[in-house]
Amino acid sequence: FPELHASVPGLPLASSRVLPGIVLRRDFAAYCPADGELRALLVTEPLRPALTAPGVEFVVDSEGQYQASLRWITRRTEALMKRLQSNNVKLLLSSAKQEEVVIYYAKLYGVSVVECLSSEEMALISEITGVSPYAPFGDNMDREITETAAVTFCQPLLLVSKRCVHIGFSSVCAFQPHCLILCGPVDGVNEQRAAALQEAFTMLQQVFKTVDQ
Repeated sequence: FPELHASVPGLPLASSRVLPGIVLRRDFAAYCPADGELRALLVTEPLRPALTAPGVEFVVDSEGQYQASLRWITRRTEALMKRLQSNNVKLLLSSAKQEEVVIYYAKLYGVSVVECLSSEEMALISEITGVSPYAPFGDNMDREITETAAVTFCQPLLLVSKRCVHIGFSSVCAFQPHCLILCGPVDGVNEQRAAALQEAFTMLQQVFKTVDQ
């Protein structure tokens, strides 16, 4: 329930509504409008490759070697974004903070980026789509991108002064996610309404569970 509702203070109660899909309470790190169905990729790590593995010391003998290493990183990052574009991936959903070079090439190749998602949000998206996060680097950077989620729409959403991300997914299960937008004059009223609704949904779950048994 916490990931499927958003409280918006400063609006009348009548402004409350239900929206299809999910609403992520953060702004795009990069936004590239795209029409029609697109593919989304889930990641849990920075996409800019590291110069060395954890616990391994990286030694350079000159400034030239260091600059060459940075160019190698840039080329690898650009190559990955090209691969995403060729696989029709237009949305990157990341639990990690991405570096500026990733955002730069995402914009260049038409890939929208939403970063710093919580573990609960990532788990919800995985449940809806049946897709696991992708690990682009390690021993095989060039492994095929197979697990991508179908997205029916992806757009900015303004809730008073808060910029959010509104996404619709093609669900692989019976669960069709919708997000409840709770409006009220102050946070306290919205919190009370949200708590009451959550208790009501919990009661309904228990009722249907008993019937199923």
